[in-house]
Amino acid sequence: MFGRGEVKIYFVRHGESEANLLREFSNRGFKHGLTARGLQQVKQLARDLEGIPFAQIYTSPIKRTFQTAQILGEWLNCPVEVADALREFDCGELEGKSDFGSWEIYDGVFRQWVAGNWAARIPGGESHLEIQGRFIPFIHGLIQKYRDENILLVGHGGTYRCMFPLVITNLDLDTLSELNIDHTMPMIVETRPDGLVCTHWGKFAFD
Repeated sequence: MFGRGEVKIYFVRHGESEANLLREFSNRGFKHGLTARGLQQVKQLARDLEGIPFAQIYTSPIKRTFQTAQILGEWLNCPVEVADALREFDCGELEGKSDFGSWEIYDGVFRQWVAGNWAARIPGGESHLEIQGRFIPFIHGLIQKYRDENILLVGHGGTYRCMFPLVITNLDLDTLSELNIDHTMPMIVETRPDGLVCTHWGKFAFD
């Protein structure tokens, strides 16, 4: 799979959204868009990425990511394709909620995933195994499809945090626990003979 021409993947989280300010679970449908601050974050990212030739932008179908990708696509003159594999994980019965108790349930399931119980789920939501089932084949498919090209993916912090240790060789759970996934911060990954390696996490460069 690897060693057939370097592919560089820019993983980006969407700009700040209305759901972030409300602290509301909004992982289905097409509801909460970007805030004014989020729009500015995306425009700044577009300026930062200007001059890098991207073969394709892929985005989660959720509104905050779709808006982010559309702005980037127009600025960078790059086609945008919706990829369901990149959507935020389904939080089931917590969708639309913002209370403290709901966040405790969410945190509890996330702790189970970190502990290795990948079958755990929020009632009515996705398990870690189900997220793997859509995300990992998608990433492997990109590596097969592209050669010596740059790809930009617009997704979500929750899915990224769950999946990165399974697809990126130098990002384990301990390392990720010390790193923030900030809005519109590029996380750059490239193919090497032994797998995908993260080279940059925002302004931080890995050795």
